[in-house]
Amino acid sequence: MRTLGLIGGMSWESTALSYQWINRGVRDRRGPLCSAHLLIDSLNFADIVALQRAGDWTRAGEAMASSARRLQRAGAHGLLIATNTMHKVAAAVTDAVPLPFLHIADSTGHAIRAAGLDTVALLGTAFTMEDGFYQRYLREKFDIHCLVPEAEQRREVHRVIFDELCAGIRCQTSRAMFCEAIAQLARQGAQAAILGCTEIALLVEQSDSPIPVFDTTALHAAAAVEFCLASNEGKSCAHPASPASPPA
Repeated sequence: MRTLGLIGGMSWESTALSYQWINRGVRDRRGPLCSAHLLIDSLNFADIVALQRAGDWTRAGEAMASSARRLQRAGAHGLLIATNTMHKVAAAVTDAVPLPFLHIADSTGHAIRAAGLDTVALLGTAFTMEDGFYQRYLREKFDIHCLVPEAEQRREVHRVIFDELCAGIRCQTSRAMFCEAIAQLARQGAQAAILGCTEIALLVEQSDSPIPVFDTTALHAAAAVEFCLASNEGKSCAHPASPASPPA
């Protein structure tokens, strides 16, 4: 089994979910006592948030690169960033170490295209919804078009992620707000919804949405399972269309 390094802690709530799903996927494939070979470098999210709010993406990228180097030295065979937003600086990681990198938008893009869809709602932090890096990646690599909520809803989605979900708070009113945002984008032509923040899956489920939901956390975990279980000899990362089984 290959060892996968997780750049995590952003927030630890969703990193814990990724850890569960990766290990559950390995157990489902290899047997009840099997678990994944994982290395986790859990960063202080408060430090990262301060850089995000300051717009200092150069230093944020340096933090990701430093984490990648630590994981490489510890013996990781591949890496992932256990958050959507910090893929804005994914190039800092791929430039820093010569290890395979599991991009979260690859997992999502492959699953959406496998479902025959090309227009989706994108929910995430303001950085993910507004900075364009995520939409551009999906458009250029997968020909997927993303729709985002209107400005007031974007602000509320962002607030709920940071003030509630990252703090372990789940509110029914916030779930209702996410559901309405998805429903509005469905009326605008979205065929499915991307839960484009790793914390959103803590609150929103398929049953909450009138259109198919693509949970980036689960899809990323499924790709991680494929990586861990693949042979070391010349194997590239797989991108399964369905997520690992969620925890009970």
